[in-house]
Amino acid sequence: MGAAQGSLQQVMALRRQLVEQSDSLKTLRQAGASEQAEGPRPAAGGGFADTLQSTLDQVNQMQARSEQMSTAYERGEVTDIAQVMLARQEAGVAFEATLQVRNKLLSAYQDIMRMGV
Repeated sequence: MGAAQGSLQQVMALRRQLVEQSDSLKTLRQAGASEQAEGPRPAAGGGFADTLQSTLDQVNQMQARSEQMSTAYERGEVTDIAQVMLARQEAGVAFEATLQVRNKLLSAYQDIMRMGV
């Protein structure tokens, strides 16, 4: 009976994580849709490097916020674990998206370098 209860708790914990990730993705998708509706916002310098830098800064801020919330939870200052987990998931999703962009840019760079040969 104890093993079944443990398995049920594991399944419920996994379900909660999936729901949280889904909610995070929905939030990011909605934010992206609202930005697309507004049209592209030119960066201060207007260049690709400026856009990339501002995006990396935003990801860094999300990760710092996640770390702050985790630390506050450990200290007992924040009691809502859902907020902490959501911040961690948002930071994780943002980092993964940034990593995928980096991989695509690296692949494009390598393809361009092969064209000259």
